[in-house]
Amino acid sequence: MRVTELWRYPVKSMRGEQLDDAVLTDDDVTGDRLAHVYGPRGVLTARTRPRLLGLAGTLGPDGEPLVNGRPWDDPATAAAVREAAGVGARMARYDGPERFDVLPLLVATDGAIKALGVDGRRLRPNIVLGGVPGLAERSWPGKVLRIGETLIGVQSIRGRCIITTIDPDTGEQDLDVLRRIHRQFDGTMALNCWVVRGGRIRVGQRAEVVDLDADPPPGGGWITGKPYRVTAVE
Repeated sequence: MRVTELWRYPVKSMRGEQLDDAVLTDDDVTGDRLAHVYGPRGVLTARTRPRLLGLAGTLGPDGEPLVNGRPWDDPATAAAVREAAGVGARMARYDGPERFDVLPLLVATDGAIKALGVDGRRLRPNIVLGGVPGLAERSWPGKVLRIGETLIGVQSIRGRCIITTIDPDTGEQDLDVLRRIHRQFDGTMALNCWVVRGGRIRVGQRAEVVDLDADPPPGGGWITGKPYRVTAVE
């Protein structure tokens, strides 16, 4: 079993960037979900603003998020965000733990993606593991993934939402994807995970499932019922 893909999403609900290697801190993939879009009633995501997925979130050389290659707080970015998410939509930077819907990492496997039969990017994973037979990932909650010296705890299988229905290239919606997840996979796919011991991981690196005791951190905003507050940058 090996790491076949690594992903980071510097701006929540926008397209992510594929990496050759990534640094996992005690909290997350470095540079993940550093900025988000919000409106008068709080954070806006692709669940209700699917056109956000048409914008590309990347990380600049200074460690700050970019949107379509421009700084997240650039006036051109503000205009693009309003066009995608509606009048009143704005950008904010926030790196508190509540910015994750559930836990800081999502791990997917090639076996489960093949069983679902769609582009794995619909699942928005941080790590994709290859060489995993079928739905073996579903037996991993409560265990730990070891990748080199890095340890990743596996808490549960992720309940999936409407974002899985959006084609990552065309933006077209196929509701049958989510129907199939509910009908064949109990509404769940891929793994809610957290960093037990950080380090640098790379594509091609060997991974294994081990039995270790590890306590997960508090869940993200959707789990704790405490969505994060946002501060506008004028």
